[in-house]
Amino acid sequence: MHKFFITLLVFFVAVSCKETQKEEVDQDASGYVISTEKWPKKRSLDSKASAILQEWPEFMAMDVSFDALYNAGNRDDLSLTIDNIIEEQKLLEKSTYPEQFDTPQIKSRQKVFKTYLLKVKGDLYYYLDPEASVNEMIDSYNIMRQQFNAVVNHTFDAQLILDDE
Repeated sequence: MHKFFITLLVFFVAVSCKETQKEEVDQDASGYVISTEKWPKKRSLDSKASAILQEWPEFMAMDVSFDALYNAGNRDDLSLTIDNIIEEQKLLEKSTYPEQFDTPQIKSRQKVFKTYLLKVKGDLYYYLDPEASVNEMIDSYNIMRQQFNAVVNHTFDAQLILDDE
């Protein structure tokens, strides 16, 4: 029994002392080329919604930053663009909303957009493929823009039902 333990100990020491070759993973961010052609395009706004949003400088600043997303050529560019959009989104969150857009529906969609925006940032930070997260983020941004259109085109007056006597 004693010989067995000594033999086992010698075996483990011999195996653990063996030199292992570590593969170096090239994590050069600028070498990773991003193809933006497959990404969904930004949804257009209704003329009524666009007129209201033109008067909201924080949203317009974030919208311009979002447009820069389609110009990203590599991981570094995408990371800088995402950081810029995050900063603009924070300012938008703190800003005064136009009266028509100061609703829970708009604010909740903005929070969903922020969630996917941070998911993309996490993928970039951990060197994961950000493709799926970027698509989800763009979809959530488009849904928020769609909600702007829905709010301005909403013609139902709830007071009519309440006043029905």
